[in-house]
Order: sequence, then structure tokens, then C-alpha cells
Amino acid sequence: MRIALDAMGSDTHPQPELEAVVEASKRWHDPILLIGPEDLLKSSLAHFQYDPNLIQVIHAPEVLHMTDSPARTAKGKAESSMAVGMDLLKNGEAEAFVTAGNTGGAMANALFRLGRIRGVKRPALGTVFPVQDGHAILIDIGANADCRPIYLQQFAVLGAVYAEIVLKKTNPRVGLVSNGEEPGKGNSLVKETFPLLEGSGLNFIGNLEPKELFAGQADVAVTDGFTGNILVKTSEAVAKLLSNLIRSEITASPISSVGGLLSRPAFRRVGVTLDPAEYGAAPLLGVQGLVFIGHGRSDAKALINAIRVAREAVEGGLLSALEIAISSRL
Repeated sequence: MRIALDAMGSDTHPQPELEAVVEASKRWHDPILLIGPEDLLKSSLAHFQYDPNLIQVIHAPEVLHMTDSPARTAKGKAESSMAVGMDLLKNGEAEAFVTAGNTGGAMANALFRLGRIRGVKRPALGTVFPVQDGHAILIDIGANADCRPIYLQQFAVLGAVYAEIVLKKTNPRVGLVSNGEEPGKGNSLVKETFPLLEGSGLNFIGNLEPKELFAGQADVAVTDGFTGNILVKTSEAVAKLLSNLIRSEITASPISSVGGLLSRPAFRRVGVTLDPAEYGAAPLLGVQGLVFIGHGRSDAKALINAIRVAREAVEGGLLSALEIAISSRL
């Protein structure tokens, strides 16, 4: 299995990417394609101990920056690490591509170089989302700020397939994120999407309020990219706030400090569950290739997990499953 990694994607590239590929090559013993300026990457790799047969540097002299225009650079920076990685995927030289770079740039490059799965109108970003007693898939989380009802219907199909393969959910429960659980609640987008999901053949459970999402009452939560992105970022911010508040209160007195020491293993387990780095990267579902996009602030741990998630998608036959689902349901 050959996973391609954009070495110039994260905010602090290429150090996290270098650490990640070295560790990943030791963990899975499969070749990894590291994409970026050849001289820089080879000189940096010289400081690591690794098997040269498992890490192949692919030269890409250009870098797609966070401030670049996605549409313009998709065509204008054909030798960026992101563009080269997508081309490797298209040509069958890699089974999946991972980047922590510009989300808009990844979307534009994927559409320009890979194209969409036949029948898909808009690709979507889906992520594994921690909920009570498990996980759910939240889709879309930022690829499409403005949506039509048919887009959300397709997101539901894409998310359901991903939940089956990654979460091992049979006939996953699909909910539509709304401000009320009654069928008539929501804005015009939610109201017009509701009947489409009712007739989709999916295990549609109706509207889904955030409290029901966090309670684990759905396996797939469907929304537009604007709402989904705010929901993810708000959840991460609240988790960090609670963590800081608990830490502050535990150290406020000697007695609470003792209790904190006794509770440390439990807090550590909760921290792992809420840590975004544990989930690696979000798949861009609906394009003709397996593309995974991580946070710009991804560290080595997050990128290793992104590689793991990409490997699981390849092993599970995600791309072919998505193609079959879209052709049979829409």
C-alpha cells in the first residue's frame, strides 16, 4: 500500500510530516511517498534513522500556501506538493493522498485533477466525531458553505458508506442537523432536504439537534459545510475550555490536587477521546480518489493517525463502495 503525504501542508512543515513518515514506515512497513522540494526533504531526512526503501521523496518545487486562491493555484501551481500528490493518485502511483494544507486548495486540486465520482454534484468533508459511547460521522464540515437540498442528500449517502467502512456500522442511522427534532423545524434548506432523505432508502431518523448528536443517537449527522465547520470548531473550543477549567480547579487547593492525582487516568482517557489529533484527517468524499485533509496545525501524531485512517479506507475499499452507493441510490 502506497500512501502519499504532502510534506509542505502543515503550518510548521515539513518537521511534523518528516516525523510522521518515519514513524509510519516503521509501524506499517509499507512505502510512503513524501512530496515536496527534494533537496530540502532529503537533507532533513538525513537527521532521522529510517529504511530508505520505505520512504520515497517525490520532487515538487512549489508550495500551496494558506493565503493562495484555491481555484487559481489549482491550475497555476501544477508543481505544488498538493498538485503532484493528486497526480500520483490519479495515475495509480499511490492508493491515497494525505495533506494538512489549504482545504480550499485541496478541494480545487481534487476537482481539477481527479474529478468527481459519476453522479456526485459536490464532494464533502466528513469527519469522525466523538459522541456518547462511541463516534459518529459529521458531514459536511467545510467543503461547501452554500448548499442545495440535493447536495445534503448526497452527503448523507457518502457519510453512510463511510460510517459502514470506518465505524463498522450496519445500516447506520442518519440524522439531519437542525434546531429542532420535529419534521417542520429548520431553515428552508433543512425543510427541503427532509423529504429527500425520507425517500432515500437510508436509515433516516429525522431531524437531529446537537444534544442528540452528542448523546450518540445518530451514526451520521448531515449538514451544510458552514454549519458543520462551526459545529466542529465550537466543539473543539468547548472541550479545550472545559479541560482548562477542570485543570485550574483541581490545582486550586491541596485537597482537590490529591483528588486530581487519583483521577488522572480517567482524565487522560477523556483527553484522548476529545483530542482532534486522534482522528487524523477528514476524507474528501465524492472525488475519484482517496483524499484526506487534516488541520493546518497538525503535529506528527495527527499526521500518523491521518495515514492510519487513509490505510483503513484503502483496506475497506472505500472508493468503490462510494461509487456503488451513488450509482444505486441516486
